[in-house]
Amino acid sequence: MAALQETAATRSLAGFFLLLLLLVLPSTDAARQLTDQQGVSYDGRSLIINGRRELLFSGSVHYPRSTPEMWPDIIKKAKEGGLNTIQTYVFWNAHEPLYGQFNFEGRYDLVKFIKLVQAHGMYVTLRIGPFIQAEWNHGGLPYWLREVSNITFRTNNQPYMSHMERFTKMIVQKMNDEKLFAPQGGPIILAQIENEYNNVARAFQGGADYIQWAGNMAVGLNVGVPWVMCKQNNAPGPVINACNGRNCGDTFAGPNHPSKPALWTENWTAQYRVFGDPPSQRSAEDLAYSVARFFSKNGTLTNYYMYHGGTNFGRTGAAFVMTRYYDEAPLDEYGLQKEPKWGHLKDLHNALKLCRKGLLWGTPSVQKFDAGFEARLYEIPESKVCVAFLTNTNAKKDGVVNFRGVEYYLPRHSISILPDCKTVVFNSQQVNSQHNARTFDVAKATKENNQWQMYTEHIPTTRDANVSAKGPLELLNMTKDTTDYLWYTTSFKLDDDDLPMRHDIRPVLQVSNLGHAMHAFVNGKFIGSGHGTKIEKSFVFQKPMDLKAGVNQIAILGLTVGLPDSGAYLEHRLSGVHTVVIQGLNAGTLDLSQNLWRHQVGLAGENLGIFDEQRANAVKWEEAQSDTAVTWYKRYFDAPSGNDPVAVDMNSMGKGQVWINGESIGRFWVSYLSPLGKASQSIYHVPRSFLKPKNNLMVVFEEHGGKPKDIVILTVKRDNICTFVSAQHPAQIGTWSREDSQIRSVVGDAKPEARLKCGEKKVIRSIVFASFGNPDGMCGNFTVGSCHTQQAKSVVEKACLGKESCALPVSAEAYGADAGCPGTTATLAVQAKCARKSKKD
Repeated sequence: MAALQETAATRSLAGFFLLLLLLVLPSTDAARQLTDQQGVSYDGRSLIINGRRELLFSGSVHYPRSTPEMWPDIIKKAKEGGLNTIQTYVFWNAHEPLYGQFNFEGRYDLVKFIKLVQAHGMYVTLRIGPFIQAEWNHGGLPYWLREVSNITFRTNNQPYMSHMERFTKMIVQKMNDEKLFAPQGGPIILAQIENEYNNVARAFQGGADYIQWAGNMAVGLNVGVPWVMCKQNNAPGPVINACNGRNCGDTFAGPNHPSKPALWTENWTAQYRVFGDPPSQRSAEDLAYSVARFFSKNGTLTNYYMYHGGTNFGRTGAAFVMTRYYDEAPLDEYGLQKEPKWGHLKDLHNALKLCRKGLLWGTPSVQKFDAGFEARLYEIPESKVCVAFLTNTNAKKDGVVNFRGVEYYLPRHSISILPDCKTVVFNSQQVNSQHNARTFDVAKATKENNQWQMYTEHIPTTRDANVSAKGPLELLNMTKDTTDYLWYTTSFKLDDDDLPMRHDIRPVLQVSNLGHAMHAFVNGKFIGSGHGTKIEKSFVFQKPMDLKAGVNQIAILGLTVGLPDSGAYLEHRLSGVHTVVIQGLNAGTLDLSQNLWRHQVGLAGENLGIFDEQRANAVKWEEAQSDTAVTWYKRYFDAPSGNDPVAVDMNSMGKGQVWINGESIGRFWVSYLSPLGKASQSIYHVPRSFLKPKNNLMVVFEEHGGKPKDIVILTVKRDNICTFVSAQHPAQIGTWSREDSQIRSVVGDAKPEARLKCGEKKVIRSIVFASFGNPDGMCGNFTVGSCHTQQAKSVVEKACLGKESCALPVSAEAYGADAGCPGTTATLAVQAKCARKSKKD
């Protein structure tokens, strides 16, 4: 058995070695026989589950970012996409919002979620953390933890370690009680302690000791499955260090000991986005390349972060993080399949499964060709098993390689997978799966009963607010994460001689603010707003105002947009108003920073709960008017018909929050424009489970003005589907099977084929575009080329109209095309429109 290299750090962990004996398997030959072992172990090749090596295709799905009603469909689609594992964090601040008071209900029912994954025959990796980052409020740490005496987060600090250990043990006990760990017959095969600690390790003198303690504590819980630390190069003892990033096949230095497997805990499927960001995408081709590259280099587990991102409901998003989370994942925010990402990765998983025996048992080797071209092989000669990955790492150069006497074309930045070292069953750049485009259709519910009422927040004065101090108080310490909002009020007296004599000169209110945003009122009148950014949260607000002789009142609504989730010393982060001065007076600059300030936590409407049907009438509503600051709006609407997901378009509003039947669908901020001049997010998800058939209450809190009558209720579809396949593409992955260690076609002559498929209970209603030859463009914007054939559309219509799915040949003969046309790429492009079945269907 391979032993860990002895170091001073590992010698101090005597308890780890006994556990290591249980975790690290005997030789490869012996491991092949361990089919009756229960539990999870590992060696330098892979995790071994119940005595069996596995290729693990995992996807992150966070239970609080969707609803229990959505979970079954999301998990089902993940499995259909070729995943066999679901990864999730555990959200400490959601489960223990107040010390000793726990919540495992509704969206936070962790046990129910894990059991649903198990019911679908899938594994679970549980990232307990309990610091998780995850673009989640405060990185998952509860606010009350900041108020523990002498605490410093995530270092060798006894108060922090004590609370961290208590919560970790509580979660482990809950999993044990429900028999959810693999040795108990449950689905949990891997657990994580801490998270990306290398990012902050240098900030803490006690960081190394803390990591040793965390690993020792976790392993000592004896859960019967391995523990992992991602982005932790010196993960101690038997704890596996894992990679996070976009290209771990090339950036990961590898496990810190030969006895540990190469695991990829976060393969970012796009980029999380914050308010103010432009759109961000990661192509299906690049994602597939990265996974194939990792598996070609001895990787056996990849996890897509995220596979379904979902929604930051309520106030759960971290600082400046948008309400929509990883919408560009294989399953979008609404749980709909984003194509071709979902389908192309499914094809990749099936291709890698055909390579299973070689990847898990074969001897690796590398064959180099010209610069940027190589073959990586896994062979078991006695079983005639040979797997090859032909790779072109050049970003701009296509090429041909001669491998074992056969020439193979490799597009730029691509990998071809040959499960028998002969047959290309998949190429990362050649997409066989269909494409789709998402549409938002205005629901009838928008136009019916579009009557809004409003209630305007009272702008407090120094007589109203209840907490006094010399100077403005720090916001987070006042709100304690119970609200985004804190009112600051002060007053000052001016004489006539203090005011500017000229009418074209106006005094200016200048506020230095530690973040994140503010709205200013002078003598009850709104004068403007200011905000920071994700990168620079502090800012200076400057706006002209009108003052009067006598007593003047200033009210500032300070606010946060989520708590920070990353970096060292989270417990010391500050927010809110810092200094306040008035410039432009005859008497010079008036500094109010040390004035007597009064404070009011939260909004009146918020504290009264007027977003809930039972308490909506706690205030007096009146007919709505547009463009009114710090105002609540409400209306009733009926749920859109059908089963398509529902959303609300807030493009006519500014910034605030939205509730549907008392459920918060999150923060909106459409007035914060990206560098492209558009809102980062204007459409917000309303889960169907939040809706009743009739009379749904929508309540909007608008901070600085908007037009509520232009709010639009939408239904969400992915009914525009496309295919773009050439004669040079591999055959569909379902064409191939493995028999007696050999790859065989199940259909005889394996040729490329284009396929279209509508969603459940829908059929292909029309063919919008069809061309064979050299078409160009993207789904929704195809154009014909010089080799276009007029017959293509009629051929496709005959094969597809009225059907849930259809398969189309990719050949000149099928469409009456000229195979010798100069410039032809022998490509078929089709765009179709799906619709619900009618009685005729």
